[in-house]
Amino acid sequence: MARDRSPQCKQCRREGEKLLLKGERCLTDKCGLDRRAYPPGEHGRGRRRKQSEYLTQLREKQKARRYYGVLEGQFRNYYEAAARQPGVTGENLLRLLELRLDNVVYRLGFGASRRQARQLVRHGHFTVNGRKVNIPSYRVKTDDVIAAVLDSEGLKAVVEDATDLTASVPAWLQADHDNMVGKVLRQPERTDIDIPVQESLIVELYSK
Repeated sequence: MARDRSPQCKQCRREGEKLLLKGERCLTDKCGLDRRAYPPGEHGRGRRRKQSEYLTQLREKQKARRYYGVLEGQFRNYYEAAARQPGVTGENLLRLLELRLDNVVYRLGFGASRRQARQLVRHGHFTVNGRKVNIPSYRVKTDDVIAAVLDSEGLKAVVEDATDLTASVPAWLQADHDNMVGKVLRQPERTDIDIPVQESLIVELYSK
């Protein structure tokens, strides 16, 4: 399974804001960005280089990619799929990323972070419409029902801890935390997606 193995706190420091990649740790005084609020590397504390148009667009793309935990090739494929769909390409891109199964598990409150949710999915702890799915990038659809495999060892404790940490479930999803079941009510709109990313800059970057 291909995944980004680089240090998570360095990713937040590179983007200059919390990406909540470590769940609870990001909300404590152990947060790497709070402790060292400057970019990683030998010259991180030095004078910042001038923010060119290209660099601004690149940083937005990298920020979005790291939020959802996808690699460069995967992100490019999502962009190309979004460009083929009718409507606004940037909004289509974020919608496709939101509909990933690992992100939906996180949004439902069944994982403290997207990385943890990805691992739970990969280990076969969730089903979609009664069928076990262990592919984090699986794209859910309207009316799909996502349920935890309740006999999974230790899963209930993990989910209970995650539920205490995650924000409220977005309006396009419905969650039953007691039974660990969620449902996709509709496709997410741009107003439902709360990540601080300017998707128009990503479109401009890939359009060059």
